[in-house]
Amino acid sequence: MSNNITEVVRDKYGAVAVSHRSSEQTGVRSVAEAFGYSSAELASIPAEANMGLSCGNPTATANLRAGETVVDLGSGGGLDVFLAAAKVGASGRAIGIDMTPEMIDLARRNAERGDAEGKPYTNVEFHLATIDNLPLPDASVDCVISNCVINLAADKNAVFHEISRVLKPGGRLAVSDIALKQPLPAEMADDVMAYVGCISGALLVDEFREGLRAAGFSKIEIVDSGADLNAYAAVEGQEGCCSPAMNESTDEAISESKTLPLAAACCSPAPMTNITTDAHSDLSEILRRYNVSDYAASFKIFALKEEA
Repeated sequence: MSNNITEVVRDKYGAVAVSHRSSEQTGVRSVAEAFGYSSAELASIPAEANMGLSCGNPTATANLRAGETVVDLGSGGGLDVFLAAAKVGASGRAIGIDMTPEMIDLARRNAERGDAEGKPYTNVEFHLATIDNLPLPDASVDCVISNCVINLAADKNAVFHEISRVLKPGGRLAVSDIALKQPLPAEMADDVMAYVGCISGALLVDEFREGLRAAGFSKIEIVDSGADLNAYAAVEGQEGCCSPAMNESTDEAISESKTLPLAAACCSPAPMTNITTDAHSDLSEILRRYNVSDYAASFKIFALKEEA
């Protein structure tokens, strides 16, 4: 199951990477703003770096400082990497990790496009890798950030241990992610499309906390962001958990989504050619019967790697 899930996630987010979604589209921009990005932040980076895949803004809470090295797990088109790069400055480094070749290619093109002034980013780099096997030395990173990605990993404990390995003693974790407030109904928990939709793969809050503690973290804080998950567009053909399929009606769908039940929002099923119909054909019915916001929320997660 885990290998299948990994391939499904890679395929779906690869499709997002070539979908030409960007902050120039009102719907995509609205999703990012709903989860904490300012219009000034979005205007400061390449428009194509934002594809509406966020469930928070970890760079706003990571307390990044000049000269630091920060790593973004599941960096997508580079949204948080570019914002982090501005905070750590020329003497620092912002590193993106993503397992999707199309996302890495897009992020590297965005780095060449440069900032709002057209200056290419010189303190960023992007690596094709999974987040449970980071291509980085031990104790080489000051801060690890991530945005709505850890819930998609097949082995969360391996991810936590990798984060701990690459962080310096006293280094910090600042993550925005979907977590569960209570166990999901079995039919939703077992649905592969609910996994790709950032729901059925999410950990319970207590599981997230215990996983971090077992990996050597302390001062763990997991705080419900209070963000409305209905900010995600309820449009047919949605790819991934947080990305509206762009068409002529997307802006209207975004603006109306605040009044839609989450059953029709974050986890709307998308056509998939590499999974049998039986794997996801019942998801629409599942989501009509359950309000996902009763079970899941966007959380801000903070932790420090314990000193040696």
